[in-house]
Amino acid sequence: MKNKVILVSSNQLGRGDQGLGENILETFFTILKQKEELPAAVFCMNSGVLTLTSESFVSVHLKELEDKGVEILACKTCADHYEISEKLTVGKISGMGNFIDLAAKYEVITIS
Repeated sequence: MKNKVILVSSNQLGRGDQGLGENILETFFTILKQKEELPAAVFCMNSGVLTLTSESFVSVHLKELEDKGVEILACKTCADHYEISEKLTVGKISGMGNFIDLAAKYEVITIS
């Protein structure tokens, strides 16, 4: 995983029941943070930026990943759209240019 970037494009994993999708996404990050080899970064866009606020249980796991050295990033346009730029409890605001640079350097795994 160290040569990968996780792209989180939704606040749930899969389509269907919202609550189930949120739980599955939380499980993904719960297990990921326990791995020895972690991704280089997690980039959140679209409703994925909602996982970076205290309203999402995923934020706790993302904070632990950040504490372990994983860069956690939020798309500025998306954070502005959802009006959460001031509500982030983990990560930092970033631009699409930064994601493009990461994608050029690392393999991207999309979680949606």
